[in-house]
Amino acid sequence: MGGTTSSTSSTSTTTVSSSALTGVGNLIKLLPTGTVFLFQFLSPVLTNNGQCDTINKYLTGILLGVCGISCMFSSFTDSYTSSDGVIHYGVATAKGLWTPTDGSVNLTEYKLRIADFVHAFLSVTVFMVVVLLNPNTVDCFYPSFESTQTTLLKVLPPIVATLSSSVFVTFPTTRHGIGYPTTTSSS
Repeated sequence: MGGTTSSTSSTSTTTVSSSALTGVGNLIKLLPTGTVFLFQFLSPVLTNNGQCDTINKYLTGILLGVCGISCMFSSFTDSYTSSDGVIHYGVATAKGLWTPTDGSVNLTEYKLRIADFVHAFLSVTVFMVVVLLNPNTVDCFYPSFESTQTTLLKVLPPIVATLSSSVFVTFPTTRHGIGYPTTTSSS
């Protein structure tokens, strides 16, 4: 009887661990890590280490726009492996997955869903929190931040992280965007 209890608790622990790792995997898929890296790499140069002139503000604004679009766009990309083993990437549309190369496969199962828009919005929100945590960007656009506003910057990230993580883990995406494992087409 002692072996049954040990086996049950071991299975329970494995299930909890598996669920946690799956949740973290889903979270990592949705967070804009490449975009954040690009922003962190270019931000000090474009903001002149927080000492912005007008041109620096324009360049940083363009960087923020491009990175924000990248976060949003990645939520709408998907991929599949065709019957010949080739990975095809595309963009989800209302009619299905649009790929520039393969029109012979039925890709209607990859239609846009409301969850795609929710995930895109939350990905951009997480990126914007990262931007607000970057002192160069804050100094560039808001050079005279008050202490109450600084407190907001300390409180906002955990709130956004908790909300976004909860949504990402509770409602995981089935999208396999560029750079992530693909599914096999059922054609």
